[in-house]
Amino acid sequence: MADKIHLCLLGLIFLSPLLTGISGVDDAHVFISSGENVRLPCNNALHDCKSTTWIYNNRHSALVELICLGIKKKDTESHERLSLGSDCSLNIKNIAKEDYGYYNCRQYVNGQQQGTDTPVYLHVLHVSSSSSQTEISPGSSVSLSCQLYSLYTGVYCDDWIHSEGYQLFWVNQAGVKLTISDSRYQISAPGHCIITLTTTLLNEDDNREWRCNVTHRDQLKTSATYTVRKPARADSTTAEIPVHTTKSTTTTAVTSTRVIVIIVEFAVFAAPTVILLQIICERRAERKE
Repeated sequence: MADKIHLCLLGLIFLSPLLTGISGVDDAHVFISSGENVRLPCNNALHDCKSTTWIYNNRHSALVELICLGIKKKDTESHERLSLGSDCSLNIKNIAKEDYGYYNCRQYVNGQQQGTDTPVYLHVLHVSSSSSQTEISPGSSVSLSCQLYSLYTGVYCDDWIHSEGYQLFWVNQAGVKLTISDSRYQISAPGHCIITLTTTLLNEDDNREWRCNVTHRDQLKTSATYTVRKPARADSTTAEIPVHTTKSTTTTAVTSTRVIVIIVEFAVFAAPTVILLQIICERRAERKE
């Protein structure tokens, strides 16, 4: 067991040069929106995943060992959301914006590294609102912020996006790109890899979607959606109660009326019969006398 730990720590040391800008030919960029599940490929995988080691870093924390020789580490914050695929890929459930960063897959056999590293850069797209859903109503202003969380943070993000041909923009429910020429929307980029959308809500905006897209040379990489939902009225349940009560009262009144009518009808038809029986009984009594 001590030898396995030593091998993993040795892998962390050899990984350091990669994190300073040197990368292999199999570099991959994976884009995903927060809340979704993602699969990170391991292109140097062998037939046995017991040789696989996955390492993670986001430049703001120390190197984290997620998988060591096919065994999932239990002391990581994302432990419960991680799993190793049959092809040695790393699966992460319910992606959080903090999961962005650099992931590296490496293979060891008999203490020797096999092949080259397989680095994967994970970029997470996240949309947030300046207002809670309970505050949203027609006439109110809502501001949506779309941010791409990436290893290329700070001033490098804009340069990287432009140089590599990536675009970050908003589209409406029909998929039409929103621009500053539309007077209803105010679109701005206050920071690096951030774009905001501000608008005043209308009655017809209930359940309307706005999407933030990331494209690479006109090819969609991922998108994050925000749906506006007006809060339910607090008196909606109370308003239904009188209606239900009135309906019940009306039904009771109708039922009582029907009973009275039946009794009257029965009395009208039964009265002649009673009188006839009374006459017959009186005549029989007279005959006996």
